[in-house]
Amino acid sequence: MRVENHPFTTVRPGDIARPYLPITIINPHTSKKLSVYALIDTGADECAFPATFAGILGHNLQAGYEKKVGTGNGVTTAYGHTVSLKIFEYVSDDVVIDFMPNLNVPLLGVKSFLSKFVLRVDYPQEKFSLLLPSAK
Repeated sequence: MRVENHPFTTVRPGDIARPYLPITIINPHTSKKLSVYALIDTGADECAFPATFAGILGHNLQAGYEKKVGTGNGVTTAYGHTVSLKIFEYVSDDVVIDFMPNLNVPLLGVKSFLSKFVLRVDYPQEKFSLLLPSAK
């Protein structure tokens, strides 16, 4: 997969443009899908999605793997559920994603997503590139 010079996106009026990536989240057990823009977040260890996404995808939020996670706003509870992520032609293996109450923006973090890619961010030009190392 190669995403080159993808423009930053403003997803809410009044926000600044940021490195958002259009993704489709797929529940491999129900085949339910949700297409959203997710923020590339090099400061997030894991991928995290708003808790409301779990129900849309057919997951029972609180039936997921429960854990406490530290965020910029303190410690909160997250519920892990398996999903696949589709980005353009790339589809991830099934990965456990944290669904979190009080989270409003889907975040693509390091361990289960960004660690698979080479990421180049050009803040002055408001563009980013994402490359799977095997896709040269």
